[in-house]
Amino acid sequence: MDLGIKGKWALVCGASKGLGLGCAQALVGEGVNVLIVARGAEVLQAAATQLIAAGARNTGVSVLFVAADITTVEGRAAVFAVRKDFDIMVTNAGGPPPGDFRNWDRDAWIKAIDANMLTPIELIKSVVDGMAARGFGRIINITSSAVKAPIDILGLSNGARSGLTGFVAGVARSKLAAQGVTINNLLPGAFETDRLKTTMKGAAEKSGQSMDAVMDARRKTIPAQRFGNPQEFGAICAFLCSTHAGYMTGQNVLADGGAYTGTF
Repeated sequence: MDLGIKGKWALVCGASKGLGLGCAQALVGEGVNVLIVARGAEVLQAAATQLIAAGARNTGVSVLFVAADITTVEGRAAVFAVRKDFDIMVTNAGGPPPGDFRNWDRDAWIKAIDANMLTPIELIKSVVDGMAARGFGRIINITSSAVKAPIDILGLSNGARSGLTGFVAGVARSKLAAQGVTINNLLPGAFETDRLKTTMKGAAEKSGQSMDAVMDARRKTIPAQRFGNPQEFGAICAFLCSTHAGYMTGQNVLADGGAYTGTF
């Protein structure tokens, strides 16, 4: 299937590894030019080199990269100094640490909200009017399955990402929808990423079990009986960015191997 986005420009955040890189790989595979951003310069450059090779081999796309903290004003300014206009944007920032809510002070909450709610909103503000003027835009926010099924040790993430979800539910249904701009959230369950390992480490410490035992127990709760991989997550993201997904907006698309047991 031709996704109809060849030649467009995408900004992909948190793209040096994991789910962000999976999204960038899928978009490059569809002929999309990408600007990837992450904090770690060395890992980001390695990811860019990989994407450049894939783009030159398959589609001849352009790949730019900026090592910056997208959750800061300075980081966002550095990104938009390289390129201002994008047709596609994938927002993504590392989730806050797991723990017990009794130990989180105001600063911990503000940091979580700033990274996982306010940063995506600021990024949306930066690109959405240009998208509307050109008549095409796709914004994908990588959030978490915890938005639908909260995880007790991820209270910071539950709260901050739920705030973003509520915001998107409103703005996605504004006049932007009639101007060809869609905004959707992509909710990962348990994927093979560093974030999963961090969460499982916290669960292991809380329960007193070994890391392997906790990982195995989590895997068995998933009907698919496995963790997801970034490449299949990226493929879902690429479809949501496609011309074929123009009638989908304001949605929370769950990718969790069937772990969520609710009907709605």
